[in-house]
Amino acid sequence: MNILFLSLSRIENMNSRGIYSDLMREFINRGNDVYIASPTERRFGKPTHLIEQSHCRILKIRTLNIQKTNVVEKGIGTLLLERQFDKAIRKYWGDVRFDLVLYSTPPITFNKVIERVKGRCGCRSYLMLKDIFPQNAVDLGMMKQGGFLHKMFRKKEERLYEISDKIGCMSPANCAYVIKHNPAVDPAKVELCPNAIEVTDIPQPTQAERSELLEKFNIPVDKTLFIYGGNLGKPQGIDFLLRVIEANEGRDNSYMVVVGSGTEYPKIARWFEEHAPKNAGLLSALPKQEYDSLVRACHVGLIFLDPRFSIPNFPSRLLSYLENRMPVLLATDENTDMGRIAEREGFGLWTENGKIDAFMERVECMVEDDKRMREMGEKGYRFLCENYTVNRSYQAIMRHFRGDE
Repeated sequence: MNILFLSLSRIENMNSRGIYSDLMREFINRGNDVYIASPTERRFGKPTHLIEQSHCRILKIRTLNIQKTNVVEKGIGTLLLERQFDKAIRKYWGDVRFDLVLYSTPPITFNKVIERVKGRCGCRSYLMLKDIFPQNAVDLGMMKQGGFLHKMFRKKEERLYEISDKIGCMSPANCAYVIKHNPAVDPAKVELCPNAIEVTDIPQPTQAERSELLEKFNIPVDKTLFIYGGNLGKPQGIDFLLRVIEANEGRDNSYMVVVGSGTEYPKIARWFEEHAPKNAGLLSALPKQEYDSLVRACHVGLIFLDPRFSIPNFPSRLLSYLENRMPVLLATDENTDMGRIAEREGFGLWTENGKIDAFMERVECMVEDDKRMREMGEKGYRFLCENYTVNRSYQAIMRHFRGDE
């Protein structure tokens, strides 16, 4: 089959790791030809160009800056994506007959691209719903409920659901939300298709390797290390993260490692400069291989989400923690079901974002029992292998296009 994948992810080759590149490799390994359309933002100074690899072609489409930029350029750039992708796909792949078009949110502005490809090729379409927009922007106060922008993007969202033959959601709560708030959507087209990775058996570092790495970043080797890694933006509820770091200053056996980048990084950096915490360290984004090594050197993975969210989220950073056999500690909104799943399956602890005393009690619970933490980490790894692998996602998607249903 010829698979067209539309994405905002910065995919350059099939050797990199990530939820989308891992899934596309699975399609290739199953004998499919994959065509990926993704942006090359103007900050990189490259024109639209094609990268060809075995059974995979990656079309890098020049766009405005749409990530880690100001709101104005991001908004204009997002609105222009549809026309830019449509033009480039027609120019480079106008004679390719696609059997399936795959796409994820964000963005919700690929409607005309999807409709044109489906109309020309007679193929079906599958939406991997990773972001419920514009409601998430309303929740965070970035957009007015019922305002012009909200109404415009809401219409695009509704149309996207309409033209998608199947909608794969990240969690049961995601599925329920889409069905409840979109009565025009046939519940039969909504299903579970969670974030997934190609699971590898990662060797754990030796004590000497771990000590060397931690000393490089001035991280203590004799404390329980809690790591928060990834995007540092408004959705993550950074204010509560800082409250946790402040509260942890009264402890002598736990240390918080924060590593990443995003719109809130300068705010965090200023806080660290002003408060100079002794039980926490801040690192800017690391190369993926070095970041993965740092994760393996820590003990507990942290996940934070802004408490204002009315939509269920499911951050992909969870997969890295589970793959490294780490228990997770979560502080999220009450609508996200990730924390409840973690507690039900025994691989993590959860509390609502904002409940600092409850969160610190869970910190103590993890620090005081090494055996329990190891058991939770093993349960998380097993749950990952049983539920969040690209093989399972591939099967969930392809059963609709092989006559299996």
